[in-house]
Order: sequence, then C-alpha cells, then structure tokens
Amino acid sequence: MQIALLFKCQWGEKGLPKQSMASANSFFDDIRSHAEVIDPPESEDVMDIGESVSDPTQNSVKPNVGVSSSVRELLECPVCLNAMYPPIHQCSNGHTLCSGCKPRVHNRCPTCRHELGNIRCLALEKIAASLELPCKYQSFGCIGIYPYYSKLKHESQCPFRPYNCPYAGSECTVIGDIPYLVAHLKDDHKVDMHNGSTFNHRYVKSNPHEVENATWMLTVFSCFGQYFCLHFEAFQLGMAPVYIAFLRFMGDDNEAKNYSYSLEVGGNGRKMIWQGVPRSIRDSHRKVRDSFDGLIIQRNMALFFSGGDRKELKLRVTGRIWKEQ
Repeated sequence: MQIALLFKCQWGEKGLPKQSMASANSFFDDIRSHAEVIDPPESEDVMDIGESVSDPTQNSVKPNVGVSSSVRELLECPVCLNAMYPPIHQCSNGHTLCSGCKPRVHNRCPTCRHELGNIRCLALEKIAASLELPCKYQSFGCIGIYPYYSKLKHESQCPFRPYNCPYAGSECTVIGDIPYLVAHLKDDHKVDMHNGSTFNHRYVKSNPHEVENATWMLTVFSCFGQYFCLHFEAFQLGMAPVYIAFLRFMGDDNEAKNYSYSLEVGGNGRKMIWQGVPRSIRDSHRKVRDSFDGLIIQRNMALFFSGGDRKELKLRVTGRIWKEQ
C-alpha cells in the first residue's frame, strides 16, 4: 500500500495541460537521446546495501528469482530509461528520476514539470536493495543471480559477456561469442582464415608516400584450439607514415597471457624482430594500435627493406605463435 501511495502520480497527470505535456515530451525525448549510463556510486555514505561481488566467477548460483515487470519499471529512469541507483530523486508528487539525469532536466520533474528539489526516494532505494536479478548475459550462458546493486558491476566483468567484432577498418557493431564472430569474419568480412601457428604476411603498396588511416589488413589464424587476429596497417604518425603489425587473441586477457608470438621483417641483409604477448580483443583495435604494442616500422626503414629503387613498398612479415609452458 505504501508503494502505491508513493508513486500515485506516476500514471495520473490529468491536471497537466495537453500543450504543456506535448512540449515536455519533446524536450525530454531530446534529452533521452543524449543520455549516458551512470554507474552506481561507490561511496559508503549512500546506503549500506551489503557486500559487492568482487569476482564474477565466484558468485554462488541461486535459483532464478522472478521480479515483476512493474517493479522493474519503477526502477527505470523516465529520461534515460536505465536502471536507477542511489541517490534516486523524486519530486513532491512522487515521480522519480536518476541522479545522472537530474542536472539535464534543469531541476524540473520530467513527468509533471514540478520543481525537483533535493528529495530522496529512500523507499525505492530500499526496495532495489532487496532485489536479486539474473545477469543480462543470461542468453550467453551466465546463470548467476545477483543483488540489484551488485549486478552492474558483475556485468562489466562477466566472463560470458559478448565480444565486439575485431574487424578493423569499419565501425562494425556485431557482437557475439567467439564461434559466432569467427563465422562472421569469414562470411561477412571475407577475412582470410589459416590453420597453423606460423605465418608469412606480404604487404605491397605501389606508392608508399601516400598513406590513409584505413590502409590495413587482417588475417585470422587457428592454432592450439584458439583463434588469433593478425593486424597489419599503415597510419599517419606526425608527418610520416608508420607501419605496424600486432596480434590479438580472440578471448579474454587471462587466457591471452598463456601465449606469446614473434614477428620479423627484413631485407637487404637487415631485419627487425618483435616478441610479445597477444592482446585480448576486449581491447579495441585502435587502443592496441595507439599504444604501439607491436612491430613498428618507420617508412624509411620499410623502404630500405623493400630494396630496389625504393619507389614501391614490399614488406614480408613472418612470425609464429606458441603456448607458454
């Protein structure tokens, strides 16, 4: 009964003029389109809600506890549509709002347009603290049930969370598990697939003085029961082109550390060798590239390796992957 009274105005807005409601809806639709996900606060003075889940793989699996859709709707911010975490604000009529959206609405309730003030909805915060919900990656295999305030942290570390497509050169938004992404790379991006732990990568460019950031190549290798992505690309660093080759592991970082790889490029009696640990595809292609975690070849050295009249770039990058004992 108390919950119904607290949110009695959630659905009753007859006193609000239609013209005002229309303009308000337009205003908040615009805000919603620019909303950001707000992480739950970590300060201890908000509310004692119990221990957080520090290791997502150690959480005990509990029976799936059903939570009514009406309760979940109460915990949904009307502006950003994300789950609300303390401090949850409310207006004098009981309409709620997350702390991240409060500054965006200029201290006006998005439902009734009354001034928000600094009223906390402690009752809703306590209701949320009593809930246990399944991980949103349940369809990917996670069967854990987590307290409401620990769920977001778990999901950020959940070993079942899907991977982003590792394809570089386009903003591909496909996500999925490793088998799905391997098929996606082969069928949709037409990436070359190879079996084995050694490789010989050839890169040829007729005009090495012109370099676009999108000049890149990707090959997928299957070995040791795993998949690896070999990236090779040219990008502009200052005034001159730079070439980089690096390997990414299709899996999590803790598994990637079990492998090492080496890359070698040379010519004219000279050679450069790089050895490292493949980066997980949890790290974006751009993040790895911009950290220079790979074999870096300056243009002048690349032209020297190419031989001839230095007017055509001809690089051959060889390498191998091995599993650490």
